[in-house]
Amino acid sequence: MKIPLSQKNNCTALAKTSDNAINNSINEIKEKLSATFLEHEIDSAIPFIEEIHELKKQKNALILSHNYMTPDIYHGVSDFVGDSLYLAKKSSQIKADIILFNGVHFMAETAAILNPERKVLIADLSAGCSLSESINANDVRQLKKKYPNTPVVTYVNCSAEVKAETDITCTSANALAVIESLPDKRVIFLPDEFLAQNVRNQSTKEIISWEKGKCMVHEQYQADDVIAQRAQFSDITVIAHPECTPEVIQEADFSGSTSQVSHFIKKGDNKNVLLLTECGMADNLKTEFPEHNFISSCHTCPHMKRITLKGVRDALVHERYQVSVPSHIAIPAKKALDKMLNLSL
Repeated sequence: MKIPLSQKNNCTALAKTSDNAINNSINEIKEKLSATFLEHEIDSAIPFIEEIHELKKQKNALILSHNYMTPDIYHGVSDFVGDSLYLAKKSSQIKADIILFNGVHFMAETAAILNPERKVLIADLSAGCSLSESINANDVRQLKKKYPNTPVVTYVNCSAEVKAETDITCTSANALAVIESLPDKRVIFLPDEFLAQNVRNQSTKEIISWEKGKCMVHEQYQADDVIAQRAQFSDITVIAHPECTPEVIQEADFSGSTSQVSHFIKKGDNKNVLLLTECGMADNLKTEFPEHNFISSCHTCPHMKRITLKGVRDALVHERYQVSVPSHIAIPAKKALDKMLNLSL
């Protein structure tokens, strides 16, 4: 069957439009990566990025990435990026056959709990978390025995089995709001000790914390770091993650989740920013705020950095490292997550 010339021209135009769209997208990615990557690093990343985008189309897959991912993943292949709260919301809303979660294991578990009918993957099963590993379900049960009739609020940085023992979960973005939403005067807050202390300083409630839980990245920051930087740069804005010590928070100009940090920078006039959180956050913000100077006493999360562009590609190719949660754990854990998400609407 012959195709009319006018239709041939339309087909050719559509093909060119599609090619142009792909080229424009890759060019945009290259431009974003140029803020932190050398030219040869970009050239090495682009073939993986192109292959991952093709695999997403073939497999009806979507990629969710935490703010601490490296720029090639964050800017190159992610469909949604954000903090734990935002990604939890997104994972409960998106429609895809496969969800690839670029973050640590408990984040992928959360996506699996909220999407039991979908295949949830992670690029490296060993991407753990010091906070998550600091507590288990039996620890929570023992606390509940010690403090009967006391609601348990658990930071999402924990395993599914701990969430299953929880009344309601929270993130660093909404921890105070979640605690204040409860009618009880006393609350068990797990597992981050420093986040619990920082929330306690803002709440009138009695907060029982778990002293063994700390983020291996944020506990390294010290108040002296801030004081020394202010002595050197008189015009810096200091932003600290709520998982830092109360002494660091006291010295900072602002404390908030990774998404709240971005909003705060947008509102401020100061172009010099000292960011006290995982290094990847500053790398990704450099693209969003090219006119800002990010000063950092950088600490890296080794678990987040286990997620690589090659690992993402391989996870999609082989559909491997599926994260699933048994129903007897997933069902009560989902109740705790749903309460948080409903409160955040």
